[in-house]
Amino acid sequence: MDMRALVGRNFARIRREKRLTQEQVEERSGFSQQYISDLEQGKRNPTIVTLYELSQALGVSHVDLVTPDAAAKSRKRR
Repeated sequence: MDMRALVGRNFARIRREKRLTQEQVEERSGFSQQYISDLEQGKRNPTIVTLYELSQALGVSHVDLVTPDAAAKSRKRR
């Protein structure tokens, strides 16, 4: 399982569900919009501390960012 891709998908999904732009998350978290974009594309490998801080900006648990989604579960079955 590619954890970078999983975190990116989960982060982007949750951000959209909360109707937040990347710029709004930037304001809440202090991480740049470019970092957030790279994270959502699976280009970043965030630390545990970063995951926690980003989850706080979204108002969710850090566990929500690393919980396998449907895409990860389907890949696992192959």
